[in-house]
Amino acid sequence: MQSGFQKWFAKRFRADQFKILKQSDILVFIYQQGFLYLALIVITFIAGINYANNLILGFCFLISAVLCISFYLTFKQLHQLHIEMIYPDVGQLGHPLILKLHFKQQRVITRFIQIRVGVQEQIVVIDQMFQEVELVFSPTHRGKFEFPAIQIFSTYPFGLVRAWTYLYLQHEIWIAPQSLDLELEYKQQHRLNQHDLQEFRELRNFREGDSFQAVSWKQVARGQGLFVKMFEDESDQHQFEIDYRHIPCQEHEQKLSWMMALVELCEQRQIFYSLHLPIQQLEYGSGEKHAIEARKLLAQA
Repeated sequence: MQSGFQKWFAKRFRADQFKILKQSDILVFIYQQGFLYLALIVITFIAGINYANNLILGFCFLISAVLCISFYLTFKQLHQLHIEMIYPDVGQLGHPLILKLHFKQQRVITRFIQIRVGVQEQIVVIDQMFQEVELVFSPTHRGKFEFPAIQIFSTYPFGLVRAWTYLYLQHEIWIAPQSLDLELEYKQQHRLNQHDLQEFRELRNFREGDSFQAVSWKQVARGQGLFVKMFEDESDQHQFEIDYRHIPCQEHEQKLSWMMALVELCEQRQIFYSLHLPIQQLEYGSGEKHAIEARKLLAQA
């Protein structure tokens, strides 16, 4: 029963790119100290009836009106609030995932709202036509990321009543693997290729189109730059590819971390590169869009 209720709840408050908080989207009820306030109303009403005291009854009606007005004012804090969700193209382990919420309102009124995600809570004062809020998430595993339920609520003005709503985001976000620490990995793996040391001829500066299999990772780990190992029996290579089969380790996740580190090096050097995975592959390219596609493939691998 609980699972079915949660599914119904998520379906009712689902959101994707844009949401306008209408009357059906907002829940309103007495909040914490509001119950004490309600008890005060009951006590004063009983006292006024028992003692036939019009002053006490008048006070009872006054504080009852304050409670009724609180329901309306608190409800208006959320009503007709426009929310636009701006998602990142792709996330990565070890890096914060930032979701942007753009709040818009038809006319300038001051709204005091709070946003709760899990145990984190953020207070927001909206006093402009347009305002942006960032929510930071920390992905814990590679692959598809599901946003937790986001609660938006307000207890303004007296804290007697709470109006709240939820955002169950349906947008699909993929989390790429964390890139490998090249310096640490070099201590475990001295060379990427299988050439015999006697065939080594020289080091030269990295050129666009060179293969990462020939990169001298010792110099990279020391921060000396990107160099390519030259051997007696080979000539310069003019194709540049990151191939899953050529990554010098056995574990799947470690291979993906290697490839993520290589993609980042390509981005830094603005080098054309291709990506070859067991099932999927990405043709040669460079730039932001190409890097996003590479990260998505590594996230889905």
